[in-house]
Amino acid sequence: MSTPAFSRIRWRTASPIVLVLLALLFSTVFSLASHLNASAASPTASDGPGALSHFDLARKDCLGTARNTTSKVWFTIANGVLSDVYYPTIDNTNVETLQYIVTDGSTFTDLQTRDTTYTVQSLSKNSNALDCEVTTTAKSGKYRIVTDYLTDPHQNTLVMNVHFIALVGDLSAYQLFVRYDPSIPRIAQRD
Repeated sequence: MSTPAFSRIRWRTASPIVLVLLALLFSTVFSLASHLNASAASPTASDGPGALSHFDLARKDCLGTARNTTSKVWFTIANGVLSDVYYPTIDNTNVETLQYIVTDGSTFTDLQTRDTTYTVQSLSKNSNALDCEVTTTAKSGKYRIVTDYLTDPHQNTLVMNVHFIALVGDLSAYQLFVRYDPSIPRIAQRD
């Protein structure tokens, strides 16, 4: 029975200098290969990929979360609209903005940040509560939207209770839409 070739090789311990040189050689080869591979890729998608990320307004009208640690959702209101939703940690933005669009289908289309005024107050009698009510009124005086924002203390959910009130004409003459601008967490370049 013959012995395999690798068992006849006499193994020696390599000197530290040889090990360092081998490590440098491998790291240089891998670094060069990854650089060449990265430069061969197209820098942007042909149709997008979207707008550059930016920091949102620092001035907030409301900051909200549950009063316990079960819910990991935080939110902010700025300029009368939902401006950020953070989950599962306060440094992960999942929503950049969520605002209303109101139209009658033919004579007007209102964007909440452009065509309305607003007030913000706490939902609770306890001023320490982290929830809020936003009352949005059309500059034209045609309608009012009251939105209560709060987080569910038992699960990771932002709850919005919305009431649309027609101030001019019949409620059926209005259409309410939501404009949602999501933010993809941990993608700093574009979303």
